[in-house]
Amino acid sequence: MLLRPRTVVLLLALGAGSALVLQGVLSGDVLRPDAAFAQAPATAAPPTDLHPHEQATVALFETASPSVVNINTLARRRIDAWSRRTVDVPAGSGTGFVWDLQGHIVTNFHVIREASGATVTFDDQTQLEAELVGVSPDHDLAVLKVEHPDAMPLTPLPRGNSGALKVGQSVYAIGNPFGLDHTLTTGVVSALDREIQSLTGRTLDGVVQSDAAINPGNSGGPLLDSGGRVIGVNTMIFSPSGASAGVGFSIPIDTVQRVVPQLIKNRRYVRPTLGIRIDDRVAGAILERLGRQGVLVLGVEPDSPAKRAGLKPTFRDSLGDLVLGDLILAVEGRAVESTDDLLNALERTQAGSTIVLRLLRDDAEIDLKVDMR
Repeated sequence: MLLRPRTVVLLLALGAGSALVLQGVLSGDVLRPDAAFAQAPATAAPPTDLHPHEQATVALFETASPSVVNINTLARRRIDAWSRRTVDVPAGSGTGFVWDLQGHIVTNFHVIREASGATVTFDDQTQLEAELVGVSPDHDLAVLKVEHPDAMPLTPLPRGNSGALKVGQSVYAIGNPFGLDHTLTTGVVSALDREIQSLTGRTLDGVVQSDAAINPGNSGGPLLDSGGRVIGVNTMIFSPSGASAGVGFSIPIDTVQRVVPQLIKNRRYVRPTLGIRIDDRVAGAILERLGRQGVLVLGVEPDSPAKRAGLKPTFRDSLGDLVLGDLILAVEGRAVESTDDLLNALERTQAGSTIVLRLLRDDAEIDLKVDMR
């Protein structure tokens, strides 16, 4: 007698407050081994008979996955309202990857935000306590460090060049979605130069958009090119439901390579600065009346690159009339229309370099060289 199909639901705990539901249908044929064998294809290809692109994907995953880690964070909670005793409880999870041989791990700031501690788990299930080195909330980046035994050598992931990316090229994301460690998803670069907002409200530009499935738990993991090089750090998804909807965003590796060394050295990111006072809200009404776009210099700090270069601030004359200062139109040929545009343009400059500003001064456009030392 055949058994009627019935549905089996398995619940797998994945961490604090989350679960994954797996559904399978068992039929009478499935319960009969002879029926299963009878339905097996007679000419099934052996599992090792992979196409070249599949072989390349397998090799990429096997090479890169030992350098990708699962990060579990803890949060400190008070036991009760009458006691000062606290306890660390599981708070969340994310992904990270090995940056260098010294044990530095790169991840997202939002993964370790407000955490009291973190544990890093490698693909061989080795668990190591992590120390927080530095954070840059504006870039949603953080650096942890683990002390690893000599018998456990670390392999940093090679880094690529996000400035050379092309829409349509293949990308690969390795992470821990929903707590399922070392999961590989694939896709293509679907757009470049996107803008997203960080937790601080700062605009991040140059962001890489891909359709590789990125879900909760993937945050902080690497986005790789077909050569296994890191081209971005997965940071967020666009989804009405909270699950992957085919639009994921990654911080470009060119930005990561500017920020992470400073976090390791200084524990914080020190942004290149001109030494000027600016405020879009104050200048907005003025520029609207003028019909111009740019960043108005409201003030110039003493002994700053802007002061040494001769930038002019906004001031009131002896009659009380407002005299506008320089209006910054571009940095190194890159147009700026807001404070965020200016900050993002300055971040692309090297410390100690000389940059060229395009200014509007006294109704005439001029170029001014500024020594950033």
